[in-house]
Amino acid sequence: MRNASARPLSEASSVPESPVIPLVQPAARLMAHAAAWLMLVGLLTGGYVSAAMTGKVPADPQMALAAHLNALMGTFFLLGVAWTLPMLRYGPVGQRRLAWAVIVANWANWGITCVKAWLRVSGVDFIGQPANDAVFGALTVSVVLPALIAAGAWVYGFRRADAR
Repeated sequence: MRNASARPLSEASSVPESPVIPLVQPAARLMAHAAAWLMLVGLLTGGYVSAAMTGKVPADPQMALAAHLNALMGTFFLLGVAWTLPMLRYGPVGQRRLAWAVIVANWANWGITCVKAWLRVSGVDFIGQPANDAVFGALTVSVVLPALIAAGAWVYGFRRADAR
């Protein structure tokens, strides 16, 4: 049996290899960071829900709860897309565009739902009431359209580049 000192110099002085740590794509880090913040504000929104349910704030409790859940569910949407970015056909620019579409849609969904709870409007259609109609327009422009575009782009990104 040979001891360590009997090994050739190059073998004896070699440093053990460190594990390979995969490089995190910038868009994935951006989305994960946005998800972490959205989770925090979503959890804090639980206090808003409690205050609405006890009448301490003049907000609709069900809408406040919807805002709370929108933030929590949006967190998982963000993390899901971030995790799949390496599987998509998009380069860095396309990934960043997709990231921002998902971030904007989910943060706007939380924020606008918090406001509509305070306004006590549903905002699901134009009904001729200014506050409701403003919420409907804001939801359509900043939540519905970006979320649909992002979801469609996410699905499309799974197609192989050579598929026609």
